[in-house]
Amino acid sequence: MNTHAPIDTEAQLDAFEPTLRREALNRLMAKGPEHADTGHNINMHIHSFFSYNAENWSPSHIAWACRQRGLYAAGLIDFDVLDGMEEFLDAGERLGLRVNVGLETRVYYPEFADKEIDSPGEPGVHYIDGIGFYRLPPEGSKEADTLAAYRRNAQARNVALVNRINPHVPDIAIDYDRDVVTLVPAGAPTERHIIAAYVNKAEQFTTGRPLALYWACLLGVDPEIVEQWIADRPTLEEKVRARFAKRGGFGYEQPSDHTFPPMDEFCAWVRACGAIPMESWLDGTSDGERNAEQLLETSIGKGCEAFNIIPDRNWNIRDPDEKAIKVSNLRRVVDLCEQHHLPINIGTEMNKRGLPFVDDLDGPVLSGFRESFIRGARVLVGHTICGRFAEAGYVSDAAIREFPDRQDRNIFFAAVGALNPVTCRIADRLRDAGPSRAYSMLRDSAARGAWMIEP
Repeated sequence: MNTHAPIDTEAQLDAFEPTLRREALNRLMAKGPEHADTGHNINMHIHSFFSYNAENWSPSHIAWACRQRGLYAAGLIDFDVLDGMEEFLDAGERLGLRVNVGLETRVYYPEFADKEIDSPGEPGVHYIDGIGFYRLPPEGSKEADTLAAYRRNAQARNVALVNRINPHVPDIAIDYDRDVVTLVPAGAPTERHIIAAYVNKAEQFTTGRPLALYWACLLGVDPEIVEQWIADRPTLEEKVRARFAKRGGFGYEQPSDHTFPPMDEFCAWVRACGAIPMESWLDGTSDGERNAEQLLETSIGKGCEAFNIIPDRNWNIRDPDEKAIKVSNLRRVVDLCEQHHLPINIGTEMNKRGLPFVDDLDGPVLSGFRESFIRGARVLVGHTICGRFAEAGYVSDAAIREFPDRQDRNIFFAAVGALNPVTCRIADRLRDAGPSRAYSMLRDSAARGAWMIEP
């Protein structure tokens, strides 16, 4: 009799060991197609377990879930690392899914030093992305050293945060290496992992004090309320995060102009990697975002050539007056992006429970932006394809020389991104052709609207 428990193949997609994830994807694919027909919804901003995913999903799991649900395209964006890039691109090929990879971080934006942009209470601090990474910087290069520094500096900030929090909570003080680093597969945890570690530690109490009473005293609320939070762990973690790490919390430290890399430095690094610096936007209500045109034009001057939006923050709002303001802001910033011919990247992040898996582009609000959002996804997917196989991505000298006008460049890269997804067979043909021939093949295919790949 077989006494071994059956393998949960989908759960194995989230194993920390890469070979186990690949084996799991192989087994799922061997079962044959179970996925939905491809529609036009997209999620181009999803965090994986290499930074923080609310479901603890790997890049392979994200690609599998997106293909199963019939997404038109999907994008991986992790904080300060590119650890999931090669896995996600490979999974996209194997599944026949249009894919793209980015990196998110925080920078210091000196032109907005006196204005809050998208980090509450922190003037000059700005969330920013690089989009369309398709290869790791060569080992020993300046770009590789900078990527390593982003990881190293993020972890130094994490350690400092834990050291500030621990004295305030001696009963649940954590060890960063033992309790936090072990929660992620590649040693790059985030602030959310730190909070999860404190909540984990509290669940291991041996002092006899009820857990609800402990949190009630620490968070300053009634035990009955805390009991509801404990039953809904994501809510508890958000409350603990606010008390421990956010502005006004006992672990918070106001950042300075040296806490994060300068905006110019990050944008230059992204372009040196062959990727696209991408401005990021919250909802248009802060001092820094209220003048959206100034923000766009200043960022374009620094090399940004794409624009990121999380649409759910701008319309899925209960208060009708607040919703009206933010939908109006969304419409205004999308119009500005169209005027500047900036490809728009959208997604839901999936770094917090309760967020939608994907935005509904047929909904009453987002349907009005559907064409802009899909066109942006096509441009960015097309960039990744051209960069990977032809060394001619969106910001390459070759592309800018051939298409100096951004509008013309968008038309070409969108046509490449609109082709049927790159499969293993197509990828092999493009690799075998070499960059120059592959570029000709991509141009011919884009012009015909179908792959012109010889078998």
